[in-house]
Amino acid sequence: MELTQTDRDIMEGRQGRAAADAFGLVVRFAQAVGARRLLPCASAHVDGCLYHGQASLDFVERFVALEGRVKVPTTLNVGSVDLIHPDLFIGDPAIGAAGKRLMEAHVELGCTPSFTCAPYQTLLRPKFGDQLAWAESNAIVFANSVIGARTNRYGDFIDLACALTGRVPDYGLHRPRNRLARVIVEISGFADAGPDQAGGIAVAAGLIVGKQCGDTIAAITGLPACTSEDDLKALGAAAASSGSVAMFHAVGLTPEAPDLQTATGGEDIPVVARLGPADISDILAKLCTVPDGTALTAVALGTPHFSLTEFDRLIPMLDLAPFSVPIYINTGRHEWQQLSEDGRAARLERAGVTVVVDTCTYVTSIIRDLSGAVMTNSGKWAYYAPGNLGIDVAFGTLADTLLSAKAGRVVRS
Repeated sequence: MELTQTDRDIMEGRQGRAAADAFGLVVRFAQAVGARRLLPCASAHVDGCLYHGQASLDFVERFVALEGRVKVPTTLNVGSVDLIHPDLFIGDPAIGAAGKRLMEAHVELGCTPSFTCAPYQTLLRPKFGDQLAWAESNAIVFANSVIGARTNRYGDFIDLACALTGRVPDYGLHRPRNRLARVIVEISGFADAGPDQAGGIAVAAGLIVGKQCGDTIAAITGLPACTSEDDLKALGAAAASSGSVAMFHAVGLTPEAPDLQTATGGEDIPVVARLGPADISDILAKLCTVPDGTALTAVALGTPHFSLTEFDRLIPMLDLAPFSVPIYINTGRHEWQQLSEDGRAARLERAGVTVVVDTCTYVTSIIRDLSGAVMTNSGKWAYYAPGNLGIDVAFGTLADTLLSAKAGRVVRS
């Protein structure tokens, strides 16, 4: 390893015992992935605050005992409980208590108590070209693809070690050459698609990128011009769920792909998938484990966490209230504070909507009734919930989910 004077200061304990211990982990990780040096880290996003057992807590408590402090702005991913609305948790009290302590311990290390899977929607959004140590699959994809910051797929523990040292290994997507597309996914037939269609097209594209491309970077052509940042968020989340995707290029939409030649570095690369309207419909239909007309017990939105723009789209649909089934929306504290200040939180409450912060309904016990099917507009939620929660799922647009919540069964707009 090529160590700078800063590296040596950390290693030799001049920045504290916690930083020195964390630095040893970073160096061993760097050696394992073949990195020859470390880079200054602009920010970190830590995924390890979701409780997975005592080892999760032991790791963080060690650094708390050593009086560690993160060296760079560090946001936190979702935890196991909603600390603002603790009564929403209906799981094992022991797991809830351990999960709460794990979240608190990270804050004691100086992490920002964001508890969101969408840290790019907070005030700590990184800039183009920033070197990051981010964990959480959709956050990684979004940072690389939509912002143009640079991070690899960091996981639990190494993310916190990078945050405690402010250093990140120089390998993989931190290097420009490794960020070029190596395959193409072509989409056609959606030149006139509207905003409500664009979300579903993005989810379907993401699922195919994940399944067909694995960890190979894809250049996606033909997405509708109206594709929004929220749609790209959904695309990345679906891709990271169905495959080991860390980055994609949406040609003409994302910053490192103004055109196909730039995205590929001018190289001739293969087309691995061609998707038209029938293909998109088929992909989205496979997310559903129940047919249209099936009775619902709930609607779950906000995976990844709802943005303020998504709430803007939702609020007019609340005129459909009263709803026949509960609606749960996951969002971050940044969004929740804004909703509370401008009166939209009260509007949501009056309509019977439960807003969940700090966690997500597919990873913890929040939804009261899982005896029947749940509908969502999230490709990630639909992909994971059947296995995580043991339930049937229906997928649809945002408008579909609200109409279905009104009807109490799966309907389409």
